[in-house]
Amino acid sequence: MNKTVYFDAKLFKFLSQLKKNNNREWFQKNKSRYELDVRDPLLRFIADFATPLHKISKHFTADPRPIGGSLFRIYRDTRFSRDKSPYKTMASAHFRHEAAGDVHAPGFYLHLEPTDVFLAAGIWQPGSDTLAKVRQAIVTHPERWKQITSGKTFKRTWIFWGEKLKRPPAGFDPNHAFIEDLKRKDFVAVHALTEKDACDTGFMDHTADLYTTAALFMKFLTEAVGLEY
Repeated sequence: MNKTVYFDAKLFKFLSQLKKNNNREWFQKNKSRYELDVRDPLLRFIADFATPLHKISKHFTADPRPIGGSLFRIYRDTRFSRDKSPYKTMASAHFRHEAAGDVHAPGFYLHLEPTDVFLAAGIWQPGSDTLAKVRQAIVTHPERWKQITSGKTFKRTWIFWGEKLKRPPAGFDPNHAFIEDLKRKDFVAVHALTEKDACDTGFMDHTADLYTTAALFMKFLTEAVGLEY
């Protein structure tokens, strides 16, 4: 069992203050705090999580590089956003499939934000080709999809999150038993946690246990898009 404490109140305090002072001048003055209290603890978590993640699936990676790895950058891409705030006010990591290189790939996700801590598993905002593959897999294997998503442990642990079409997608039976799932634009399941959970000695083991309960869901999605689980 891993009893390491990776995160503490300083992480959430920094992010709360950043939300109130989301400008370059403040961040530059406090950058060392960001690195010490937020970035480095999350990088340590990512590095240590490689072992339990490999037990869930050997094809998903926990990459502790500060740039280009599992850690999401603190810097926002403001090019196409009305919100020009330069920094994200959360710390997050994406443990994605080894064969895919962006946030739209199958993956497990960790989100740390004041009053909003959660885990997620699935595929976020996939492209049209990927979305079509997942929908077709549900149509082709409806009993398997039902067994996974209706399982007691999965339903007790995870809730679906994300955008849905208002109408059935083109080419799919509007009367299909899983038409509400076929309308999904995101195939993501989330599990809410607390700041206290994140600061607990058993957080890594707890994270691994929760991700394990989503393993069959992730296996379905991963194989649906032609990747190994």
